[in-house]
Amino acid sequence: MLERSVCKDCTQITFALPADTPPGPVSVVGDFNDWQPGIHTLEPRKDGKRTVTVDLPRKTSHAFRYLAAGDYWFNEESADHQDGPNSRIHT
Repeated sequence: MLERSVCKDCTQITFALPADTPPGPVSVVGDFNDWQPGIHTLEPRKDGKRTVTVDLPRKTSHAFRYLAAGDYWFNEESADHQDGPNSRIHT
């Protein structure tokens, strides 16, 4: 699930997943972090979800995917659209 919050100079995108699906650590990787795992790792929060928030420039488009333990790549179902193997979000 994606949550958006518009700031003065950016759009904050919160990437959210259930606490245990998939199991183990999960990172969101994309063109905004040079596709580097571990930079934006989802962390547990009190409501039972795992999240990470990324500030992105307004009026831009970004490709991303999730990477879970065991080299398991997957997409975000609530993304704006799919672009080949990647999810895509517009800010």
